Formats: sequence, structure tokens, C-alpha cells
Amino acid sequence: MDWFYIQGILMLAGINLIAVLGLSLLTGFTGLFSFGHAGFMAIGAYLGALMTVSPTTSPAGLGLPFAVGVIAGGAGAGIVSYFIGRITLNLKGDYFCIATLGFGEAIRLILNNVQLFGGSRGWPGVPYKSTLPAIIIVDILAVIFLANLVRSRHGRNMIAVREEELAAQIAGVNVFKYKMIALVVSAVYAGVAGVFFGHYMTFIQPKMFSMTKSTELTIIVIFGGLGSISGSVLGALLLTALPEILRAFEIWRLVFYGAAVILIMISRPKGLMGGMELTPAGIRKARNERKARVQALKESKNSQNGEVGVG
Repeated sequence: MDWFYIQGILMLAGINLIAVLGLSLLTGFTGLFSFGHAGFMAIGAYLGALMTVSPTTSPAGLGLPFAVGVIAGGAGAGIVSYFIGRITLNLKGDYFCIATLGFGEAIRLILNNVQLFGGSRGWPGVPYKSTLPAIIIVDILAVIFLANLVRSRHGRNMIAVREEELAAQIAGVNVFKYKMIALVVSAVYAGVAGVFFGHYMTFIQPKMFSMTKSTELTIIVIFGGLGSISGSVLGALLLTALPEILRAFEIWRLVFYGAAVILIMISRPKGLMGGMELTPAGIRKARNERKARVQALKESKNSQNGEVGVG
């Protein structure tokens, strides 16, 4: 296993992490499950390619710098998510999931029929611009921004919406506003991930952004632990690398991959981190909660023994 192969896995994990961090804000911290984030990745990938592909390679290309493509991909996905949110965020529970699923499939079908971008055949000739240092830098910035957002007043309001929407609304929280912020930020993350993905693969095709990709991102968020940024990082690294580690099993590798995910979810129902963060404050909080649970269990046993003795 040479460095080039390992680097490719790390780059894919880093790209997935960008999208997963955004989805973690929407699902883990705000409580809205989305199965359409592959659609936002597709928007980012195609807009990024539109900006950077040379006009000599494709008549649709503008030949602009990669940084312009990253900004355009993220901004385009964010703008689309705003209009989608205006329509869907008033839906409750499973209906929002169904609406996002329909959005993701609609984007894929639309791109299948846009011949300017190659249609279902795909769009070759996307320049190779994604590098491991650039992806790591974007990952670090994405984690810092998300951590600061979650710790801010806005982040606390999003968590309040997740815990009890009606109570948050009664307390004066603008529920629709914070759902919209979470959706737009998560879409921008997904759009940026799509740009890096397209410029890593150097070829984009609508079927790369099917419902399977959206489901994969959601599984990573749940696997890592809802409401945990550290869990999203670990989940993206493990679940991106696991299929490659199991590649020696050939056709059975996806079976083993699914079985491994199921076993871990059974043994850790709250995900790898269970809402805990790998920070000094997060570790102290988890330790204190563990001590409180042990103390409560001891008191419960003592009270039960006392009742038995009296009887």
C-alpha cells in the first residue's frame, strides 16, 4: 500500500468530512434529517467545474481560478438551499426528509438532461485542483467555524429547536430562522465538498450524486454520534477508509462493511462519541456525567436494599 493510495483515501475522507460537518449541523444539532445533500454536492461540483474548466476543453467552461470555483460552488448551493428551505422547512418530521430526498433526485435528473454539461454521460476534463494540504486546511476551517457557531447563542438556539421545538418557540426562539440558517450553512459545506470532489475525480456524472451518496453522508453523521463534531470527524475517516481496508474481500467487502456498521451501531446506539467532544471540556463533562450516573446507581441500589431490609 503506497503513499499515493493512502493519500487518495485521506483526500476522499477529507472531502466527505466537509459535507458531513454541514450535515451534522442540520441533523445532529438542529434535528432535521436530510436525504438530499448529494444534490447540494452536485450543484457545487458542476458550478465549480463551470468556473474552472478551460473554454478550449468545453464550451461551458470559463477557465477561472480554482478559488473562484470553490466560492461559486458553496454560494450556489447555499442560494438554492434558501429557496428550498422557504418551501420545505414548515414541513414536520418525515415530510421534510421526503422533500429533501425528492430535491436530491430532482437535481440528479435535471443534470442527466443538461447536454451542455454532458448529460448522463458525464463531464470529463475537470482540472485536477484538489490537493491534500488544501483539503486539510478547509477541513480545519470548517471545524473551527462549526465549533464556534455551535457554542454561540445561535448554536444554542439550534440545539433548543432540536430538543423541543414548541418549547423553544414559546421561549422566543425564531424556529424557522434557525432552521434556515442550519440548512443554508450545511448546503454551503456540501457545495464546497462537491467542488473538491469534482476536482479530485476530474470527471463528474449525475449518478455520482444519487440517493446512495446522501444516505452515506447521513450514516456517517449517525455513526459518529449526533451532536458531536469529533464524532463526525472520526466517522468520516473510518467509514471512508473501511471499504478500502476490506477491498481484499472483493465482492464481499460491502457486505462486511454493512455488517461492521450495524455491529457498531448496536454496540454504540448513540454513535461512536454519543454527543461527546474530544476536547478537555468535553472529556471533563463526560467524566462528570459518568460519575453522576454511577452515584445515582449506587443510591438506587442502597434504597432498594433498605426497602428489602424493612420488609
